[in-house]
Formats: sequence, C-alpha cells, structure tokens
Amino acid sequence: MKSLKRLTIYESIFIASTLKWTLLSIIIGLIVGSFTTIFIKLINIGVKFTTQFQYYYLLLPIALFLSSFIIIKLAPDAKGHGTEKAIESVNRNEGNMKITVVPVKLFTTFITIIFGGSVGLEGPATQIGGAISSFLGNLFKMDIMDKRRLVVCGISSGFVSVFNAPVGAAIFACEVLYIGKLSYVSLLPSLISSFVSYYVGLYMGNKPLVFKINYVPQNQISSFLTICIFGVSIGILAILFIKLVNSIERIFRKIKIYAPLKGIIGGIIIILLVYITNSFTSLGIGDETINKIVLGSKIGDFSFITKALTTSLTLGCGGSGGILTPMLFIGSSFGNAWAQILGLNIAFYSAIGMAAFLAACSNVPIASIVIAMELFGNNVGIYAAIAIGISYIIVGHESIYPTQFVMSSKTPSLKVKTNVEVKEVNEADLLTKKHIISSILKNKKIFFH
Repeated sequence: MKSLKRLTIYESIFIASTLKWTLLSIIIGLIVGSFTTIFIKLINIGVKFTTQFQYYYLLLPIALFLSSFIIIKLAPDAKGHGTEKAIESVNRNEGNMKITVVPVKLFTTFITIIFGGSVGLEGPATQIGGAISSFLGNLFKMDIMDKRRLVVCGISSGFVSVFNAPVGAAIFACEVLYIGKLSYVSLLPSLISSFVSYYVGLYMGNKPLVFKINYVPQNQISSFLTICIFGVSIGILAILFIKLVNSIERIFRKIKIYAPLKGIIGGIIIILLVYITNSFTSLGIGDETINKIVLGSKIGDFSFITKALTTSLTLGCGGSGGILTPMLFIGSSFGNAWAQILGLNIAFYSAIGMAAFLAACSNVPIASIVIAMELFGNNVGIYAAIAIGISYIIVGHESIYPTQFVMSSKTPSLKVKTNVEVKEVNEADLLTKKHIISSILKNKKIFFH
C-alpha cells in the first residue's frame, strides 16, 4: 500500500512536470520560431537586393566597422558568433542573457551578411532564442535550473529555424553545452520547442532541407577504410580551423587601435583575398554553394581554405554572425575536394564531410549523426557516423566553443581536469607538456654529465 502511494506521488510529479514543460516549450517554440523565421526572411531579402550590384562586397569594410561600433556602444554581449554566448549563458551565467542583445544582434548580423561577411545565421538565431527564453524565465520568476532548461529550448528553437532538422537541433542544444555529457533533463522540452519552431517555420514559408543522395558504396570494406582515413583528416582539419579562428582573433585583439577600425582592416584583407584567389563563393552565408556541393557539383580544390580564412577574418575583426554554417561549407567542400582527388562519389563525401566537420569542431557527435540522417537519409547517415565518431576523437578537447564544459576525458588513456571549461583543460595540458619537455631535457643533461 505504501509503495503504491509512493508510486502515485512520484507519477503525479512526473506528469505535472511533463505538462508544465510541454506548455513552456510550445510557448518558446512559437515565439522564437516566429522571430527567427522573420529574421531569416529579412536576411534573404537583404542579400537578394545587395547581390544585384556587381561590387556590393566593396562596402564590407564599412559594414564591419558599423557592426563593431554598434556592438561596442549598445550591447557588447552581441559580439562573436552567437551560439558561444548561449552556451556561456547556461554554463556561466545561470541562464541569464540580456534581451537588449536581440535587436543589436539582428541588425549587426544583417549588415555583416548582406555586404559579404562570411558568417552564418544559426549563431544569431540561437543567441536570439536564448535571450528571449532568458527574458521569459526572468518574467516568470523561474529558478536557475528551470531558466537554464528554458534557454536550451531557445537554442534548439533558433537552431532548427536555420537547419530544419528538428530532432538533430534538439539534441544539438542538449549536447553542445558539455563534452562527454548530454543534458537529458532538457531533452523533452528541447524536442518539443524544436518541433514547434520547425512547424512555425514551415507555416511561414521555410523550405525543409532534404538532400536526396542515393549512392551506396559497392565495396563495403574499401569504403569503410576510406571513410576511416577521411574521418582522421576531418579531425585534423577541425583542429587547424579552431586554431586559425583563435589565432586571428588574438592578432586583431593585439592591434592597439580603436576597435571598429579593425573592421575596416579586416574587410580590406577579405576583399584582397577573394580577388587574388578568385573565391567569391567564400563571401556571405554560402548556403547556395553548400547546396550545390552536397548535390554533387565540383568546386575548387581549395575552397575550404579560403572559406576558413574569410570566416576567421570576418569574426576576428568585429563582424557579427554564426560560425556553424561556414563550418558546414568547409566540411562539405573538403569532402568535395577529397572525392575529386580520389575519384570517389562527390555528393556522398561532401555530405559526410559536412556532418563530420560539424561534430569535430562543436563536439556534438550524436546530434551530427542524427542531422546527417535527417538531411541525407540513412544510406549516407550510417557511413557518416563512422567519420563522425573518428573525427570527434581526433579533435581531442579542442572546441570552437571555448565555454563548453569538459565533463569527462574522450579517452581513458588521458586524464584531464573535468567539470571545467575547454580553455582551462587546454591551458592545463599546455603546462603539463612544458613540464614533461623540461623534465626530459633535464634528465638528458644529467645522463650526459
């Protein structure tokens, strides 16, 4: 009798919690989905207008100057690529984000993209979703745990507006916070808000991204081995890209001039780069180029390098926007080049490259596998899972999002600090390496003496 009573109490709590979070998730999905869909439509209208003019990108230095100036004056939290700030809100700031970020992020991303800044929409969409959710959490006087869950709902709602992969978006929001852990407590709310936002987008005219890739490798063994090597290559590429982004940001930070002027410098460098390399597809979001790549069109062998450079420069000098869409461009174009060099199926490896590079840079293997299956189908998804798993391990504890928390080491062979941010782990590793090297040199001196 007591056990039945206890069970009844437990179940009533679970049911009440489910109903509460279903309602809250629907509200977040409706609001964020509507807001981000309108934002995407405005961006598309702006891009369509400016690209009518042949040399529209020559105004990029001015756009980057304005972006940096507006952010400094009105909302410093709007700086950067968006998703990072949403992660920081959950992990550092108890789910708090300033609502003033929303209009500033909208406008600065708009002017960055329409004049050719190499950024994406998902970062602003997730940051906007997180800020709206945080505002509602404060309005409803939620406790810290609930507000954090609400921000995760906002992240998934914003993310799905850009990628139209509802299950993958929900898992991404729960997985991107940590390395080695998934926020299961946020999974149901994240799923509901993601699907609601997805349907809102469809109702308002968003077209779902689905790529029909019917290719199936004939020789399973050789394909498996090739994909394993490809996964290692993607992991190494991800490390190089993360280092590049951080290095360029550090270089611009060291330039001792008025910050918005750095936008002019960065913009001029980007213009010169695309002129010299004739890589104008590296400007802007690049979504149309991604579509062509994944559907099997051949592109230049070094497109992934120029895109990595234009993205790093855009964000490093003060531009506003997301980094994830450029990462999809880089991963898919690398897969495209890989397939061309080895005489393999271009669409197949472009799709796998896209998913694996996302997983490696963001440390979201489960979300990336699901996204691959949602966008490309099971035939590609099951092979992509192999490259995703390998690239995720190869990249180690590097991350494009330095405020991700490391909850466990990726290998039992390496002990690292846990429950700390990625950058703390890497700083500790650097000190350990220096200590090991100095010990080796010291022992050598003792031996030879």
